[in-house]
Amino acid sequence: MTRTIVESKTKTAVLGFDEPFCVIGERINPTGRKKLAAELEAGDFSTVEKDAIAQVMAGATVLDINAGVVYNSNPNPNETEPPLMTAIIELVQGLVDVPLCIDSSVPEALEAGLKAAEGRPLLNSVTGEEDRLEFVLPLVKKYNVPVVAISNDDTGISEDPDVRFAVAKKIVERAADFGIPAHDIVVDPLVMPIGAMATAGNQVFTLVRKLREELGVNTTCGASNISFGLPNRHGINNAFLPMAMGAGMTSAIMNPVALPVSQKKIAEKKAEVTAAGIVLPDGLDDETFVTLFGMGSTQPRAGKEMEAIRAANLLTNNDAHGADWINFNKPPAKPGEETGRGGRRGGGRRRRA
Repeated sequence: MTRTIVESKTKTAVLGFDEPFCVIGERINPTGRKKLAAELEAGDFSTVEKDAIAQVMAGATVLDINAGVVYNSNPNPNETEPPLMTAIIELVQGLVDVPLCIDSSVPEALEAGLKAAEGRPLLNSVTGEEDRLEFVLPLVKKYNVPVVAISNDDTGISEDPDVRFAVAKKIVERAADFGIPAHDIVVDPLVMPIGAMATAGNQVFTLVRKLREELGVNTTCGASNISFGLPNRHGINNAFLPMAMGAGMTSAIMNPVALPVSQKKIAEKKAEVTAAGIVLPDGLDDETFVTLFGMGSTQPRAGKEMEAIRAANLLTNNDAHGADWINFNKPPAKPGEETGRGGRRGGGRRRRA
């Protein structure tokens, strides 16, 4: 059975058809996050620290690291991204002990990440484009790491699933020429938005089955792409992920964290409750209040997508004795409770010297 091994210095994550679904946390990525991009350019890594810990606490088993900031002071990512990638990886490895996924379109940043990462990271990514194949595959072989293979080539992203399968097959075959086994190729079949293409869901499910049966490879995707542009995106994602898992998908790059309820929303809800004539007990804290009224939490915690994934693991017998499901449904850590390395409660953070 195909197994893709990804390792940190102390932990192993396994992607496989008979393994629990692998959640690759996507939050450490400045793309579309102006505040994070500005922080990174200023040398402020506080959000990176929070995102690393919150994602592991929420259940991410691998963290994606993307340093793709276009600096205002220097718009050349070939110069700025490699040292930033190194700095982020060293910081994150000092906070959490899960394996990493090194994510960049800049070749030099990929190699900088490979040099900085402990263990056996996942490299993200190679495509079917000739120049990308010629640079990335030798890196994969040199560092003996698995790689995400994205199903597009020099012609772009095809809407035809057969073309995307052909690109994936080409990458697997070219990798074999370098002595890279199929179990070290994790194919991203490219999820299209269901709002723009009504067949997008069925295309992915068909592709994943074909990739598993004919190429014997593990698969991943940008999970939230399926719901782009539509209302109640979490509802769509919650349905999509277990269906993709049922088709054979073994991992996803996604946000495992439900963000905290804002003070503004809490104040609005309290005003609404008061206007309805409901008298709240004296000393009722915000966390109890938002829990009582089903608003979520004042702390970052696992999102609804994680609930769907945990349930699917249980239903497919990839959760021994239901232990993970039971632990997942325990009450969240109380505000102020310390979080240790790797997201465990009760310890202090360890920072790299």
